[in-house]
Amino acid sequence: MSARKQVRRLAAITLAVSAGTAHAIDVLRVEQGISATPAGAMVGVCAFGTLPARPLQLREVVERALCSNPKTRARWADVKAQAAAVGVARAAYLPTLSATWQGVRDKSRIDVDNHPLLGSDIASTVHSESVSLNWLLYDFGGREAGLRNARSLLEAARATQDATLQEVFAAAAKDYYAAQTAVGALAAAAEVEDMTRRSMIAAQARVDKGIAPVTDALQAQTQHEQVLFGLTKAESELRNALGTLASDMDLDPDALLEVPPVTTDAITSKTFGDSVEQMMAAVRASHPSVRAAQAQYDASLAKVTQTRAQGLPSVSLVGKYSRNNQPQSLGLGMPTYPATGHDAYIGVQVSFPLFEGFGRYYQIHQAVAQAERQEDVLDGTRRQVALDVWRSYQTLTGATRNTENSANLLAIAERSWEGARRRYNAGVGNILELLATQTALANAKQRRIQALADWNDARVDLASKLGALGHEDMQ
Repeated sequence: MSARKQVRRLAAITLAVSAGTAHAIDVLRVEQGISATPAGAMVGVCAFGTLPARPLQLREVVERALCSNPKTRARWADVKAQAAAVGVARAAYLPTLSATWQGVRDKSRIDVDNHPLLGSDIASTVHSESVSLNWLLYDFGGREAGLRNARSLLEAARATQDATLQEVFAAAAKDYYAAQTAVGALAAAAEVEDMTRRSMIAAQARVDKGIAPVTDALQAQTQHEQVLFGLTKAESELRNALGTLASDMDLDPDALLEVPPVTTDAITSKTFGDSVEQMMAAVRASHPSVRAAQAQYDASLAKVTQTRAQGLPSVSLVGKYSRNNQPQSLGLGMPTYPATGHDAYIGVQVSFPLFEGFGRYYQIHQAVAQAERQEDVLDGTRRQVALDVWRSYQTLTGATRNTENSANLLAIAERSWEGARRRYNAGVGNILELLATQTALANAKQRRIQALADWNDARVDLASKLGALGHEDMQ
């Protein structure tokens, strides 16, 4: 394990241990809704052992990716930071108390020429203590607007976390399906290699018996070599796909992974019952990206109110009590005597911002412009998520049809090749017919696997565009 990963896991353990203490002193109750892991509600505990000996299942891949991806960890940290900001905004409603203590050794000597009695030589240890109170009572809605701003930004952070989880979930699932596709493609390439090798042997046997020209054997050998080229490429693509999948799970690319192949008899259908119009209407209102943009817009409106209120008067309750033991003297040249001083006051303080160099005016205009920008971002986000759903829906529709077409194509190609093989072995067929059907069968197998992979990708992509990926999609 690398040093970086060891440090990261140690930090995660430290955070987990301290989480209980942190929540225990959360007096203002702003951390209650924070998820226990970077994976949000999808994974309760991010604790994983060594990779299992059995083939990896989608659930484990997704859970590992959600827990370890830097994007999910960053969004989790954003939520915790913004929750703390809400705590700061709530704390503004409470009074502030400050205490001061000071201890000094005082040495003072005064020598008056020709009048020694007027001189003084004082040495004392002086300490003073004070307690101050400040409680903002009214500020024309500034604190309330600040709290609304912080709450909206927290909601935006949570929505952004949800959107990121959907994004990472989809990416991990697609990489898993890509690895499955690569495994299936390699298996299909191996089957085609075995098929062409047997045809090559059969052609060579006919040439040896003198019932076929030598060109039959040469053409069969040529096709076999071409298939070997494809087999080597399939092996390389599988290693790349497994390396990408390992990286998604925060593992080294050379980790030994085993993934089950795509089954060519999988049942595919559009698994979304709503119409595309209903889906687009739903995402405009509830997609995590839209919720994040809406919360950002609400926060910008609250910022306008807060900026205005900061330029208005404020009313505060203030108080102070102090005590010291400063020695006192009756006059110059007189001895000092121990003494204790006390000072206390309580009252109301009204602050009027009279002139701020026109800065407040421009700060308000800046806040208004930023709110207008966030409104435009919100509109753009709604349009984009609807377009994403439309595209993903159409892609899934086409992918579903292609799975049916690929199944029919594979069945026809298998029958054609079987018929051509029997004809050639019986001596009534020719090598060109056999090679043509072999090529068609090889292409049909690859298209079937790719069609299933495209369908899986399209299904997951549409679910992520809807913001609907969840536990049921980990199967």
